[in-house]
Amino acid sequence: MSAEPVALRRPPVRQATLVRRDVAHTFTSFVTTIGQWWPLRPVSANPERAVDVVFEQHAGGRVYECWDDDTTVVWGEVVSWEPPRRFVMTWCMTPATTEVELRFKPLGPALTRVEVEHRGWEAMSEADLAKECALPGGGYLGGSYNRGWTMILESFQESTS
Repeated sequence: MSAEPVALRRPPVRQATLVRRDVAHTFTSFVTTIGQWWPLRPVSANPERAVDVVFEQHAGGRVYECWDDDTTVVWGEVVSWEPPRRFVMTWCMTPATTEVELRFKPLGPALTRVEVEHRGWEAMSEADLAKECALPGGGYLGGSYNRGWTMILESFQESTS
């Protein structure tokens, strides 16, 4: 009697930062000013052409980048919208669609912990997991997504100070 093969679990990419603002302001700033602080160079579908990011603030809304010629590239769709505490969106910028959750946790009247969890890596092959992404270094397997989310959260944190 042989056992069925078991797919290896791919741990989510998790990162966090602290923002010295209240939770409502932090959440609102994240989604309304994303085009101002998101590091489009290098974290976009086309760093040479990308000029803005738009976040449609409701379940079913899209998150997308705009290029200099009015082309739009969808990053994902909002699947859960719970301001000012969290949102979840699909992430289409990976070889197979994954999911990103952002949580905003109040730690005091003027301090918020922003946490990201990028999950769903099980849907990808080893080759997909090794594919380069916006940051060089081997995609998920090489830690590029981990470094990318660190860069993104640092950029956001700097924009709020």
